Amino acid sequence: MDRSNQTSPVVGFILLGLSAHPRLEKTFFVLILLMYLVILLGNGLLIVVTLLDSHLHMPMYFFLGNLSFLDICYTTSSVPLILDSFLTPRKTIPFSACAMQMFLSFAMGATECVLLGMMAFDRYVAICYPLRYPVVMSKAVYIPMAAGSWAAGITNSVVQTSQAMRLPFCGDNVISHFTCEILAVLKLACADISINVISMVVANVIFLGAPVLFIFVSYVFIIATILRIPSTEGRKKAFSTCSAHLTVVVVFYGTILFMYGKPKSKDPLGADKQDLSDKLTSLFYGVVTPMLNPIIYSLRNKDVKAAMKNLVRQLHLTE
Repeated sequence: MDRSNQTSPVVGFILLGLSAHPRLEKTFFVLILLMYLVILLGNGLLIVVTLLDSHLHMPMYFFLGNLSFLDICYTTSSVPLILDSFLTPRKTIPFSACAMQMFLSFAMGATECVLLGMMAFDRYVAICYPLRYPVVMSKAVYIPMAAGSWAAGITNSVVQTSQAMRLPFCGDNVISHFTCEILAVLKLACADISINVISMVVANVIFLGAPVLFIFVSYVFIIATILRIPSTEGRKKAFSTCSAHLTVVVVFYGTILFMYGKPKSKDPLGADKQDLSDKLTSLFYGVVTPMLNPIIYSLRNKDVKAAMKNLVRQLHLTE
């Protein structure tokens, strides 16, 4: 007999979070809350600076403003739920709320992958073709590039989320995660998920593989061009214009590769430790990376640092 005929349909899910590790919950509640406040403050400040300072009205900083807004949206789609799970063991989330949270986090993640690729192209044109940069990266070009990143990410999320939420869920409704992470949800479906798996593999090739390859090729040309610059000072100046973006790319994709590329434990006794490790790694990816982005751009970009100093000076003068 079909399993879906044996049990009633699931109307909501239970998020385990760290309920099996109550001692960690209070510590991580304070830690994640502080990180979330830093994310809101740091990325919000970057958005304000890129909007108010006329010196930053360039494609590079337009993309940076989009990245900051994206990080705020991404963390806001999951962090409040994570914080609530620390306070409420076995947090229950309605089916519709789970679908919405999954959609938002998936959309923001896919959009960021494409956006980082667009930023790599911007740096490629700036370094390799500086004289043609104003023409190639005109307002009529970079705004559609950013809009296309958002449209691609949202479209992919609509496809993946709708496919996942159309599956029948019956019986087990406990998600061993902080949020409605799509892989954790698919494990609970009482139906064949091969189509979902194939769809996700295709999406990973498009939204992970293709941007990584594009970024890699772009930086091969960028580094080759920088090495041909005769003066040491010129090479340092050229590299400084893309070092922040390259650092963000390494942190972002490095965390993803660590999450999904590390070997799984074959020891049954280590299953609980493996599960905890996976959860904490996911937490790192979802919170630490968006927190580091504004810090990286603030520390490694002279224009952003100067704009922030001017903003602080203006605030002092108005007091």
